[in-house]
This record gives sequence, C-alpha cells and structure tokens, in this order.
Amino acid sequence: GSLTGTAGEVLISKDDGTTEIVTGTNIILATGSEPAKLPGVEVDEITVVTSTGALSLTVVPKRMVVVGGGVIGLELGSVWSRLGSKVTVVEFGKEICPPMDAQMRKTFQRALKKQGFDFKMEKKVTGAKRLPDGSIELTVEPSAGGDAVTMEADVVLVATGRRPYTDKLGLELAGVETSKDGRVKVDMHTYATTKVGVFAIGDIVEGPMLAHKAEEEGISCVEQFAGKAGHVNYDTIPSIIYTHPEVAWCGKTEEEVKASGVKYNVGTFPFAANSRARTNDDSEGLVKFVSCAETDKILGAHIVGPSAGELLGECVLAMEYGGSTEDIARTCHGHPTLSEAVKEAALATGGKSIHF
Repeated sequence: GSLTGTAGEVLISKDDGTTEIVTGTNIILATGSEPAKLPGVEVDEITVVTSTGALSLTVVPKRMVVVGGGVIGLELGSVWSRLGSKVTVVEFGKEICPPMDAQMRKTFQRALKKQGFDFKMEKKVTGAKRLPDGSIELTVEPSAGGDAVTMEADVVLVATGRRPYTDKLGLELAGVETSKDGRVKVDMHTYATTKVGVFAIGDIVEGPMLAHKAEEEGISCVEQFAGKAGHVNYDTIPSIIYTHPEVAWCGKTEEEVKASGVKYNVGTFPFAANSRARTNDDSEGLVKFVSCAETDKILGAHIVGPSAGELLGECVLAMEYGGSTEDIARTCHGHPTLSEAVKEAALATGGKSIHF
C-alpha cells in the first residue's frame, strides 16, 4: 500500500495486478524495517544471508562468519553455534553491542568465547567471492584502513543493522517528512506525522527497533484516537538479546550514570550463587542494579544469565513505579527460583547480599 496525494486515501496494489483505494479518517504507518545492505557483499539468502535466510538454512554450516557484532548477528550466531557451527564475528567497532553496560558486555562476550565464538574486532568486510566448492571468501581489512586478509566461510550472515522500510509508501507525494536516516518525523507522544491524519509507529520512527516498543506505540496511538490518555515511557523500554546466556537490561548503564554526575550505588549477584541456576547447571552470568545514592531509585537494571528477559520484568515494573532497590530487596521471592538472584542483587545495592 501507499499514500496518495489525497487526505485519508491509501492505494492498495493487489497480487493480481489490480489496485484499490481505501479511505479512513486516520492512517497509521507501521511498515517496520529491513536488513541494511553491505557494499561489496551480495546477498542470495543461500550462502550469503540476512536474518531471513539464516532462519531457513537446510544444513548446519561448518563455518559461519557473522558480519556485525550487534544483537541480531549474535542471536543467530548463538543459535548456529549451539547446533555445531564454528562462528566468527567480524565487528567494525571496538566493542560488541555498544548500548550494553560495560561489565555486562564483558561477561556476555566471555560466555560466547567459552562456547567457541571467535571475535575479529575493529575489522570491516569489503568484498565477498564465491569459490568453486561453494564456499565464500571474504576480504577483511582493519576498520581504520590497512592490509587486507581473506577468510573463508560456508555461510556468511550479514547483520550490519536494519533500516526503516519506507520505500514506495508515497511519503513525499503525501507530504510526510522523513529524517536523513529515512525515519518518519513524528510527534513522539501523538505519533502524528507532518501530514494531518497520517501517523507512524515502530521501526520507521525514532527510537530502538523493538517489537514491544512498536506495540506500545500502536496502543498509545489508537487510545488517543479514542480520546483516551495514551502514553509510552521510553525510559522503561526493556532490551533483550535472545542468546544463551540471555542478556536483558532497562534504563541507564553504569557508564551513563557516571557521566551524568549523579552519585550512585551498584549491586551485583552471580547466578553461580543461585541454587536454582546451579541445580539447572545453567549458572553463567549475573544480575546488576545501578541506583541513586541519595534516593535508592533504580536507574538501571542489567542481567546476563538464564531467563534474563523474563527476570527483567519485575525490574521494569519497579522502575515504572519509580521504585527503589530496597522495594525489590524487601519483597519475598520464592525459593528456589532464579528470581532470588534479582532480590540478592537488590540487597547488594543497599549493603550486602545474603548468599554471596
């Protein structure tokens, strides 16, 4: 579908080649995103794949090179690594997953290395060539420039980020403005674009490209259509990396809090000291809180470990209410559960955990 130059109209192109115009008082653009392209590397979704092709491989590749050390690349690399692939990650920057708390990133990367991941940091892929045996030869150079080397892989996963999918939507024709990176300009409360009656949410607007963030925006947008008070608190949007171990966080990193000049406390608790994690033989990682030294308000919650995404939920709820680590520390948690690690980290933030 695409916008027309007439208010309230959407032109629908059907599979049989015909078109239809539908009308409405309000139009919401929610077209999501697509994998970003990497110059010099042609994707065929068979041996050079994006996240789409990586979900449809028919055999486990012996060697997989992941171009990009971000969330999607590490998630899918983790899957194929656990299935038997030797995974090498080529990352342009100095660090994987830059938004992460530094302590948690170090813990996470160490865990992946123990699983067999190989990391080539500050490197860039500048070309790909198919060899007679069907494998792929990559040309790799230092990010800052220098001598090139080659490396071979059975499958190359291009995971250098995603871009908003706004092509062929008729935005310019309809008078909908976009930013330099292709995102639709909106009021981040009402989600109204520069065209009356046209709204936009999700990956095509400002903010992290997360499905649950888009869901909240969609609900808020429609609530406001109905005359209700829609609202999204962008300070409590959780981020989750679905690897093993999982990674999840909400709020500020310790580095961000330190840079802001706010006095803060930190509390951590390792899953190695949690009885349920040890019983499950899955005790890699830790829970970490960063809180205001004066009020104990939770500024950031970070988890690397089993079921991290599930465990983060209570932290997000506490942060939504402006809660403190003491609120979590004084809440009874069932025993034996993984959630006790959250309680213990909260206890550690205000003084001392019980079991470590």
